[in-house]
Amino acid sequence: MLDGDELREVFGAAAANSQNHGREGRLALALQYARLCKMIAAQGQTVVIATISLFREVHEWNRAHLPKYFEIYLKVPVEELRRRDPKDIYRRFDAGELHNVAGLDLAIDEPLAADCLVEFDRERSSQRLADDLLPKILRRN
Repeated sequence: MLDGDELREVFGAAAANSQNHGREGRLALALQYARLCKMIAAQGQTVVIATISLFREVHEWNRAHLPKYFEIYLKVPVEELRRRDPKDIYRRFDAGELHNVAGLDLAIDEPLAADCLVEFDRERSSQRLADDLLPKILRRN
């Protein structure tokens, strides 16, 4: 299991360096993550990565280079993201302390062909979501 925030740290991109958080920096990191996933998968491992990689180029690269690629798009309204805000991203954005926030001042490319689109549902538990997703993933692989 790979986490995008942890990978930012591993790749040395977590510093408050705005070039790492703009579109080009984020795209470059997302493609590095994709290549890392390909390398791990080539060793026979199943790779799960949680990341915000909302770039058409990444979606296309993944489909072309990862034979068992299964894309899950968690579509959560910005109002819910603002409500949760565990890293104070939206509060800092609103205060003018932060920029290059995906979906606000940084354009995103929503997946056109996600294998599974999960619309936000406040009543759905993470366990129920996992129970719903696992059979779909297993059928694919």
